[in-house]
Amino acid sequence: MANWEGVSEFVAVAESSSFTLAAQKLSTSVAQVSRRVSALEERLAVKLLNRTTRKVTLTEAGMLYFQQCKHLVEGLEQAELTVTQMQTTPKGLVRVTAPVTYGEMHLAPLINQFLEQYPQVDVELMLTNQKLDLLESGVDLAIRLGRLEDSSLIARRLSTRQSYVCASPAYLKRYGEPHTLSELSKHQCLVGTIDVWRFKDNHQSKSMRISGRLRCNSGFALRDAARRGLGLVQLPDYYIQQDLESGELIEVLPQYRDDIEGIWALFPSSVRLSPKVRLLVEFLAEGLSRA
Repeated sequence: MANWEGVSEFVAVAESSSFTLAAQKLSTSVAQVSRRVSALEERLAVKLLNRTTRKVTLTEAGMLYFQQCKHLVEGLEQAELTVTQMQTTPKGLVRVTAPVTYGEMHLAPLINQFLEQYPQVDVELMLTNQKLDLLESGVDLAIRLGRLEDSSLIARRLSTRQSYVCASPAYLKRYGEPHTLSELSKHQCLVGTIDVWRFKDNHQSKSMRISGRLRCNSGFALRDAARRGLGLVQLPDYYIQQDLESGELIEVLPQYRDDIEGIWALFPSSVRLSPKVRLLVEFLAEGLSRA
């Protein structure tokens, strides 16, 4: 195995013809440079430099050795520079996981803008409603919605979401508007992945089990059913904000509206956040704040 000790010092001396200038270039002492070069000559069993009080010159062997080593040292310096730049310049692959619908609606457009702006970065976006293990899956960044489970992951809030219970004007005209949580049992409720809706009652969190004719794991399908007058629905704002503004859906039970929840960027605490991941997180936070 090649021994690099003393090689960089020798090349610096050979290039500058001075131990003092070589020490300045390497940010070390003249004595350290001299010791390293002497140790190199001893290991090679050959004299590389002629030293006098006035100047330093290369021996014949030193010239041959310098010609070979100069390119090696330059290559090593370039390799170190490349690795260093990776820590400051965003480049390489970022693997991201996010929920399907939210990812399609809000994250994918922003990530596409990010790729346009940073051509040296690649992104693998995995849309799934399963909560992947970041370390086992090799994922750099996970986007999660709502309440977070306790974990060793570091969380950064990117944005927020608000859930509403709403129905179409036609449904409310036919069945009436509920004014208390207890009245939900008398209504058709459109059921999502779970059959529990969350509310805030007298500053206390409260969960209500609901039931109805339709159960579906698609927020868009539930939204469509609500617009058709098939029942009440509880959905986050990014599904129904336009419908609430246009009047196609009307909020009910606003006095029991649940707390605003976070939209989070999660990454492993055991992994140092690289510039490319940090930059993407900042980009998403800024983009989602404008949405």
